[in-house]
Amino acid sequence: MKRFEELYAELKLKIEANDPNSGTVKEFTKGKHFIGKKIVEEAAEVWMAAEYETKEACAEEISQLFYHLQVMMIANEITLEDVYNYL
Repeated sequence: MKRFEELYAELKLKIEANDPNSGTVKEFTKGKHFIGKKIVEEAAEVWMAAEYETKEACAEEISQLFYHLQVMMIANEITLEDVYNYL
């Protein structure tokens, strides 16, 4: 199990390593428009899981939304602290 902060650190390292086989690097390289579309897609899946699926399915969709949000954060050079300032 990963924590939010651990996932962010892992994603940053993957992007910095620039491994062409990494799904994270591929998404990051496609840019903010592509990442944004993934965020919108995952947000809809969270909503649908919350309405029609199990708690576990909803949690899984939320985890995927977290992932894509963090890729977008890195693409915009936004740190966790930057976000925490607004919580």
